[in-house]
Amino acid sequence: MEYRGVLVGLGNPGREYAGTRHNMGFDFVDMLLARADREGGCSQLSGGKFKCELWRFQLPGWGAWLAAKPQTFMNLSGECVQPLLAWHKMPLETLVVVHDELDIPAGALRFKRGGGNAGHNGLKSITQLLGSPEFCRLRIGIGRPPFKGDVTNWVLGKPDAADRELQEKAFTLGEEVIRIFLRDGVQRAAQYALFQKTQ
Repeated sequence: MEYRGVLVGLGNPGREYAGTRHNMGFDFVDMLLARADREGGCSQLSGGKFKCELWRFQLPGWGAWLAAKPQTFMNLSGECVQPLLAWHKMPLETLVVVHDELDIPAGALRFKRGGGNAGHNGLKSITQLLGSPEFCRLRIGIGRPPFKGDVTNWVLGKPDAADRELQEKAFTLGEEVIRIFLRDGVQRAAQYALFQKTQ
């Protein structure tokens, strides 16, 4: 079966990490799969050889996609992504990685292709194993701690109710960003993400 794209949500496996800021990528994939189950079609595949949970899904206007949640822990995400793309013969430009971003306010979005990793270990691992940073990233803002403190505890903590509401709105916008990417390309999707307000 031919796929139009590969969506990879970054996070850490295990119950203790569920719902944390660092698992925004996992949560976005879950939201999209639930929508696909209602509106287009969704089926789970065997992702064992790729060290991930894996699905095939469709949404109106998207065509067929793969969605993956690496089960390697964040800093080894490339061990899932590289073999997944290679096995399915998917070119780099079809990959969209969804991840949390400290330097973007909670609920805001950014979309781009390529660039640096901004200290994000999941992106670093993927870039190293793919041998290139030229894949798309949907960056979901989590903001920085309100007081200078331990960033690790912040990203591994759970957002409060207000931030969770903002992030749910951002997920809906994120779905639209990917639709625009498919229809109009990276630049238009990036512009759309930049100017959306979720507050």
